[in-house]
Amino acid sequence: MHLHLVVNLDATASIAYAATMSERATPSPEAIKAWARLMRVSRQLVERAEDALKDGGLPPLAWYDVLHELAEAGEGGLRPFQLIERTLFAQYNISRLLARLEADRLVEKLRVADDGRGQTIRITGKGRETRRRMWAVYGRSIAELVGARLSTSELDALSRLLRRLRHPTASD
Repeated sequence: MHLHLVVNLDATASIAYAATMSERATPSPEAIKAWARLMRVSRQLVERAEDALKDGGLPPLAWYDVLHELAEAGEGGLRPFQLIERTLFAQYNISRLLARLEADRLVEKLRVADDGRGQTIRITGKGRETRRRMWAVYGRSIAELVGARLSTSELDALSRLLRRLRHPTASD
């Protein structure tokens, strides 16, 4: 239960307020069960996809996410803050990841003409090839781990349910 500072309320009002907050903040057993399964299954699926990439001698999934977004952005590339928004990486994580991708010549950093400190990140030819090789393994993992286990109608239903849990400002 969250504690809230209550000012100028009598004891009865404070108790009623605390009870209301407690009721809203306590998840149902079904919600707890669904949450736990969602977290476990999500972690397991990502771990298995990561293992497949590693077994194929390929970089981690985070690299694919960044390379994918940059490829989708086209020749104009993306600013680091745009990558953060699209991938949901923290700023310090994206900075380190971009440094590693640049060191491996998978991306290039270009200065922004009207912003002395600004940079645009663009995928290189080597980055496109790495992304293509990663997708061959990653796509197969998705097909095996999800596509082969659920029917088309089950996949549609799962997608609709997960969309309802998504934050309103998040993109698919």
